[in-house]
Amino acid sequence: MFLRTGRFDQVREFYTRRVGMKVWLEQPDIAILRHGNLLVGFHRQPVSDRDGLLTFFYASRQEVDEMYAQLRDIATSAPQENAKYRIYHFFGTDPEGRKIEFQHFLHPLPPMGDD
Repeated sequence: MFLRTGRFDQVREFYTRRVGMKVWLEQPDIAILRHGNLLVGFHRQPVSDRDGLLTFFYASRQEVDEMYAQLRDIATSAPQENAKYRIYHFFGTDPEGRKIEFQHFLHPLPPMGDD
């Protein structure tokens, strides 16, 4: 996934320092960041993409709670269980107003294969 960003440096710093993503690859005006199996490319542009939802998955409720403690200032909800989807999660926004979610599945997951 690639998203345009008008605040390249601020967004890159937010996702690497606050969310804990790692820089996977850098190109001119592009930073591709990684969190687990999620790759997101941010491309410096005059107009930002803010639609959609970036979801970060965690192995435990405790990890979600730890992220909430670190990101309470940008959170738009407190961690809670969602019985319908059997997840534990909270929402927030990044520096450009993109919606982000931090979640843990409350049920077993199928193994991730090399399709």
